[in-house]
Amino acid sequence: MAFWKSFGLPIVRAEDEEAELVDPQAALRESCQSKGHIESLYNKYQECNDRVNSRSKTTETCVEELFDYVAELDHCVAHSLFSKLK
Repeated sequence: MAFWKSFGLPIVRAEDEEAELVDPQAALRESCQSKGHIESLYNKYQECNDRVNSRSKTTETCVEELFDYVAELDHCVAHSLFSKLK
């Protein structure tokens, strides 16, 4: 007799063929990234990143561009994310 069964505790085993979970937020982010306005914000962020990385001494950061891009992306995702959660 198993040690755990002597205490009356059930033994739980994982199913072998469980479907792999997919994060709905990641899928929605991918679909939102291709929208025109969000894609242009991403391109603006990349241009800033390239500009900053091409200089050796600069105080410029791309924080504003990054925040604009992430805020719009999250706004797009929020419209349909919560309907997919259980």
